[in-house]
Amino acid sequence: MSQSGNYSFLRWREIPPSIWALGLVSLLMDVSSEMIHALLPLYLVGVLGASTLTVGVIEGIAEATASITKIFSGALSDYLGKRKFLAALGYGLAALTKPIFPLAPNVGWLTAARFVDRLGKGIRGAPRDALIADLTPSGLRGASFGLRQSLDTVGAFLGPLLAILFMLLTANQFTLVFWIAVLPAFLSVAVIIFGVSEPERPAGAQPMRNPLRRAELARLGRAYWVVVGVATLFTLARFSEAFLLLRAQSVGLNVALVPAVMVVMNVVYAAAAWPAGALSDAVGRFGVMTVGFAVLVAADLALAFAQNVAWVGIGVALWGLHMGLTQGLLAALVADTAPAALRGTAFGMFNLVTGLAMLVASILAGGLWDLFGPRGTFLAGAGFTAVALIALALVRGKIEPAARD
Repeated sequence: MSQSGNYSFLRWREIPPSIWALGLVSLLMDVSSEMIHALLPLYLVGVLGASTLTVGVIEGIAEATASITKIFSGALSDYLGKRKFLAALGYGLAALTKPIFPLAPNVGWLTAARFVDRLGKGIRGAPRDALIADLTPSGLRGASFGLRQSLDTVGAFLGPLLAILFMLLTANQFTLVFWIAVLPAFLSVAVIIFGVSEPERPAGAQPMRNPLRRAELARLGRAYWVVVGVATLFTLARFSEAFLLLRAQSVGLNVALVPAVMVVMNVVYAAAAWPAGALSDAVGRFGVMTVGFAVLVAADLALAFAQNVAWVGIGVALWGLHMGLTQGLLAALVADTAPAALRGTAFGMFNLVTGLAMLVASILAGGLWDLFGPRGTFLAGAGFTAVALIALALVRGKIEPAARD
């Protein structure tokens, strides 16, 4: 452990430069994406007249699209033995589609824009995460995935903060703010092209002819599938953050300030993710994950019973803390438990299954909101999380030994 005032426990000097570059790429793309996404639910409901159920469907379809694409891009990266090209392609596609958002005249066009944007996310996601695992020694995986998650999340709170600033400066001109968000997306593409190096495939390594064959999937192993199962159950409680924005608006927060919800959530998320990952390298993944699950129960309860902006803020901060304590660790667990030659497929399959769970969760959340209001939505989330917490305790012995390598 480090001395007071020394942050060496984060092991930042040991993390490869390409991991830092990938974190910067994520930061820039998230600035762009979150400037748009922080305003999109309000634009859909308040300007275009869409229902909250429609918001849930759009968000669920968007994230499921990304997750389904990841299985194919991840498998392709295993087949090719190359990750960077596919990651850069995904970031490039997302950048090219950003101008669709300010040009979209109706809900249909915005749905298409979200779909194509998330398609780019799907192409880049699994190869990028597999590349991080390829670049990082096993004893640094938690810190490396946590660092990328923290930098990604810095972009996620800068995006809404900039959205607030530009909404105030432009008198709530949504489309102008959407245009401003295009620039950082293109900068992220330049960074991945020029700032990220990829390790060579080991000499004598056999190419994966068809990573999605049943025999190859069986090689992923029991511990990996246990991780996927627990993460899927947990994802049912983690519906889209769009509902955090709508919850803030429901207690009277001014529309121009609603993106502050994402700022609060992501500040906490960014602050927690890297230390949580580094801590998991030292003490194991299970204890940190358990705390993260418990924090989500508290967040859901706070949001379910909130009567004012202050209580919503507490719930949102707890939501961000649970993200920091769990998301990087789930990625590290996939890297811990999957064979090196199948990491792209492993990340892709993981995101496919959890993405389908996100689709179900977001549609369910929107339906519950329309039927029972926000309290019903967040109480359901607390219930699913409690079940996931029990499941995590039951499978502890099947996850922890693999996580410790």
